[in-house]
Amino acid sequence: MEKNQKDTRDYYTIDLLHIVKSLWKRAWLIAAAGVIAAVVGFCVSAFMIKPEYSSTIMLYVNNSSFSLGNTSFSISSSEITAAQSLVKTYGVILNNRTTLERVIEKAEVPYTYRELAGRITSSTANGTEIMRVTVTTRDPYEAAKIANCIAEVLPVRISEIIDGASMEVVDAAVPVLQKVSPSITRYTAIGLILGVLLSAAVLAVLAMLDDTIHDEEYILRTYDYPILAKVPDLLSSGDKKYGYYAQKHRGTKA
Repeated sequence: MEKNQKDTRDYYTIDLLHIVKSLWKRAWLIAAAGVIAAVVGFCVSAFMIKPEYSSTIMLYVNNSSFSLGNTSFSISSSEITAAQSLVKTYGVILNNRTTLERVIEKAEVPYTYRELAGRITSSTANGTEIMRVTVTTRDPYEAAKIANCIAEVLPVRISEIIDGASMEVVDAAVPVLQKVSPSITRYTAIGLILGVLLSAAVLAVLAMLDDTIHDEEYILRTYDYPILAKVPDLLSSGDKKYGYYAQKHRGTKA
């Protein structure tokens, strides 16, 4: 009984060849969708998204001995790992609320400390004791102003927390008029790829849902039934002796 129930179940078969042929016939539509999406991506990045600019300062982390609470540290120029850890510590102090509020007050910019923290990144310069601080805003002059204020506030803030620590400015920030985002090339490429993939996916789904019999090959591939007869296409130019085509031309000659 269970065997008969399993045999009578309906199974849905995906005809990959049919899907590929359907996509190939509509390749022009996929290409057009990709081009349209690429144009949309270009327009969005070029005209709708406001550009952002970055400005960078470089600070030297003093490698002399210092103490933090009851613990003493000694950083030498050869201890690169220790220097990187020290720069990371300074980066945490930089993104602290108190430090950023001092920077905001000094630079006179309309940001909260959370907003400003999201616009500041810090890192080591090639694994050395040089700390690189980058500020990104929509105004290149504002970015340079904030970065230079950080160079004034951060050393004072660090000296208040860590005994004997100091920082020196290696390179001050200057306005850079070349935008860092958005990337028009990247947005255009993403639009092109998304347009092609989405249109191909939609057409593939439509091809899978299409249960129309288009030709005898589909019947032979899908069903185990013989073809007994075929209805000719009476509107085709190849069937000149039959049906509508012949009657139409006889009436024309008369």
